[in-house]
Amino acid sequence: MNEVAGLLNRPKAYYNIDGVGELGVGFMGLGFALLGCMQVRSPESSVWNRPYTLLVFMGAICLLIHYGSKAIKKYVTYPRTGFVQYSRRDTLWRPMIIGFAISVPASVILFYAIRHHLSMTTPASLMGLVFAATYAHGFARTVRWKWTVVWVMVAGSILIALLPADLVGSLAAHSWITKSVSAKTVGAVEFTILLYGALLLISGGISFWLYLRHTQPPAAEEQ
Repeated sequence: MNEVAGLLNRPKAYYNIDGVGELGVGFMGLGFALLGCMQVRSPESSVWNRPYTLLVFMGAICLLIHYGSKAIKKYVTYPRTGFVQYSRRDTLWRPMIIGFAISVPASVILFYAIRHHLSMTTPASLMGLVFAATYAHGFARTVRWKWTVVWVMVAGSILIALLPADLVGSLAAHSWITKSVSAKTVGAVEFTILLYGALLLISGGISFWLYLRHTQPPAAEEQ
């Protein structure tokens, strides 16, 4: 049964053989962090704080990831290690699902804090533990060194929870959003998403470098 499961999971592992999966999700994480920063820093009536902005922004991010990943596969991966046909679930829906996994917990935490006028710095920071578990399930299972990234995510999330409140809340200081939720909570959410996105970009970049180092383009093979 383990061999069958390994064969079934091989296409998923192959999809990230060049780090493109991690690069896509990392790009999405940093995109959401940027959007959150723009929302906090902009006036409450700004277009960045309209209800439809998140949907448009997320749609644009998913399209960039989808077609950017296809371009990398077509011009880099396929010439070196062969063609594999992926379902739309892996190339489009999976990044969207991961995007919701990033945005929904953050939105729930902020909504609950606004509704009850609470400071939820520690729970917001520990949201990174959920992200670490997601990374472990999606990427670290197939590559041993990626467990280091998991533990860095865990350590980073705990560190954010322990940082001084003034430092964590500096991102949202004097923002309109502090009328409803503490700057500490907003800062914790933003720093956590930023940490997750940055670590995924670093991990994906390392995977891409290792892939290029251990594979050869067709021209080199012919020589």
